[in-house]
Amino acid sequence: MRVLTWHIHGSYLHYLSHAPHDFYVPVREGRPPRYTGLPEGGFPWRPNLHEIPAEDVAGTRFDVVLFQHRENWDSDQHELLSDEQRRGPRIYLEHDPPRTSPFEEVHPVDDPSVLVVHVTPFNELMYDTRAPTRVVEHGVVVPDGVRWTGELDRGIVVVNNMARRGRRLGADVVPRVKDTGVPLDVVGMDAEAAGGLGEVRPDELAGFQTRYRFFFNPIRWTSLGLAVCEAMMLGMPMVVLASGEHAVVVENGESGIVDTSVDRLVEGMNALLADRGEAERLSRGARERALERYGIDRFASDWDRAIRDVAG
Repeated sequence: MRVLTWHIHGSYLHYLSHAPHDFYVPVREGRPPRYTGLPEGGFPWRPNLHEIPAEDVAGTRFDVVLFQHRENWDSDQHELLSDEQRRGPRIYLEHDPPRTSPFEEVHPVDDPSVLVVHVTPFNELMYDTRAPTRVVEHGVVVPDGVRWTGELDRGIVVVNNMARRGRRLGADVVPRVKDTGVPLDVVGMDAEAAGGLGEVRPDELAGFQTRYRFFFNPIRWTSLGLAVCEAMMLGMPMVVLASGEHAVVVENGESGIVDTSVDRLVEGMNALLADRGEAERLSRGARERALERYGIDRFASDWDRAIRDVAG
């Protein structure tokens, strides 16, 4: 199948391309947001990913149009797509949980001919989605031979633009943990603004983070970050807030430490820093959980089925 989509999340686009179809990503001069195409550096773009000039989209045949952002739906489709393409087989991929209300918000796509794919059961539960829905849970790949080693007596946080995105991403939680004396390093886009180390290239992140004793995710409200799935696949002991999908992804005491109490999470972090054997046990549990739930073959198969079903 020939699928038109947009570059919204680089990691997700990379994993999506493991489905056995050709994906076309529109690009504009200057590569502005949503039209960055396939920039060099950072992601190992696969050969079934193709750039297409935005002005050529309307005159090109696609079997499915895959929206990944509210702007794709509200404006981009009216600027780029032909009338026929706007009536054809379409999928809206919902990356995020509701923002306005956790339980009252109606999903913006209410067209019965469009399939809304949620990335987590949590998203599907929280949105009032009037269109047909399906859940395709994440699938990730980590470099061969790169696994948790945990020699650094520190925790790592991987969040992009934490300072700008504020409380939702846990910008206040990280300093609260640091104030207790737990050593934490923050990496990601503009991490310096949150007192962090800065950005680590996606193709270098796995090897960088595996040295840390544990992975801490401070995000209050999200669906499920790919960084969490990747860290688990690397076998990193997990410490997460029991909110969103985290509450069921990380098994408390088996693959990590899960709680709504920051104080209890801090107790768990200190225990992992003091007891490497316990960290090794949770490392094995995290890796097993990730293999069970976030394998790339299952993910690619789910997307293959969704695309074929919508294309008819």
